[in-house]
Amino acid sequence: MATTPEGKVKRIIDKELARLGVWWFNPQMGAFGKAGVPDKIICANGKFIGVEAKADRTKKPTALQKQCMKKIEAAGGKCFVVCDDASLQEMVRYIEECL
Repeated sequence: MATTPEGKVKRIIDKELARLGVWWFNPQMGAFGKAGVPDKIICANGKFIGVEAKADRTKKPTALQKQCMKKIEAAGGKCFVVCDDASLQEMVRYIEECL
């Protein structure tokens, strides 16, 4: 089965999260999930982190995703949109600082 460009980004994120040894999960989407929730929910040394994966910089979070990420950050969490190596490394640096 072919992997989508966004799927490739998600797979790279998963490898980094495994390497870092943090806990994470992929929330259920669709009829049983909550719209706008980031693709990855991470807990790193007690810090709540949401990560939205995008295929590239031209792809932007939806209005619901932006709203959810804003609420997470207002509650003290941190969110990232990961779409390339630079944004991936920004997420990794933040998590490493949490550990």
